[in-house]
Amino acid sequence: MRRRLRGILVAALLVACCAGCGAGGAARFSGEDPGAAGGGGELGYAIAAEPGSLDPLHARTLSGQTVARQIFEPLVERMVPPYSGRAVPGLALGWRHSGDLRVWSLRLREGVRFQDGEPFDAAAVVANAQRWIGDPAARVALPGLVAADAPRPDLVRLILAQPAPRLPSLLADPRLGIVSPPALTPPTGVAATLNRVRQAGTGPYSLRGQAAGVVVLERNRGFWGSRLGLGPELDQIAFRAVPDPAERVRLLREDAVRVAADLPASVALPLRRDPLLTALGAGTGHALALERSVRGITTWRPQSLAPAWLALVNPGGA
Repeated sequence: MRRRLRGILVAALLVACCAGCGAGGAARFSGEDPGAAGGGGELGYAIAAEPGSLDPLHARTLSGQTVARQIFEPLVERMVPPYSGRAVPGLALGWRHSGDLRVWSLRLREGVRFQDGEPFDAAAVVANAQRWIGDPAARVALPGLVAADAPRPDLVRLILAQPAPRLPSLLADPRLGIVSPPALTPPTGVAATLNRVRQAGTGPYSLRGQAAGVVVLERNRGFWGSRLGLGPELDQIAFRAVPDPAERVRLLREDAVRVAADLPASVALPLRRDPLLTALGAGTGHALALERSVRGITTWRPQSLAPAWLALVNPGGA
């Protein structure tokens, strides 16, 4: 089954899998030689539906948000590397607010680049904020934003119409993933649309191709988190749209995929005690960034918009 899926991907996307892909690839520790090709293998991931959009603002389904979140990062998140309990902040290192909670200043991580090589800085965040101000979906996710400015490259200010005591948690929403300004039309962000997904984010994976119900992501070798031990360790993720939850579980048990997501209780509950499967229960959120390590598949699960009821992971052979 795995060979058949891989053959479909090669034919549809006109790309060849790199040496070492598949469940038998050698495991490596996070951050070890992040620029080297191969060694991390490929993860098969069964989702409920083909994403309608990979634009983070308009990825409305759990499947779309899960895929888009691998490419686009929100400003606020906390990630924990494998084998370490120390949390690492994301693109925003810290923040402070005015006395009336209407002006928030965020200090940005320096040295980060988008996958297309453009710098991630305050000007890029301002362009995204301009887009949020004019987009109805963003106004739901981040109500009251009226302006943004960039006092210096590593500092951005967000100005709101009313006090926003929960702004950091709102900025963790995956719908507010930061995109490269050249991927916006116009690049200022004012009334902008996303003109491309490929190479447009700062996340651990970039889009390799999409066809026939399969979305393939490849490792972002320039991911800023690699030097901090945050991965990614997989060379490739193949998200496969499988509408029937029972079929997703069947593929999981046959080792045709390693993750089956968005499972209803009627399907998932009987399998929670299966010693060969690991359950991620209600409220854990999206499987946002996937890790290949000697301990199997692990997930980072920051705050999420619409968590799946349950996902099952088959770590065997990983």
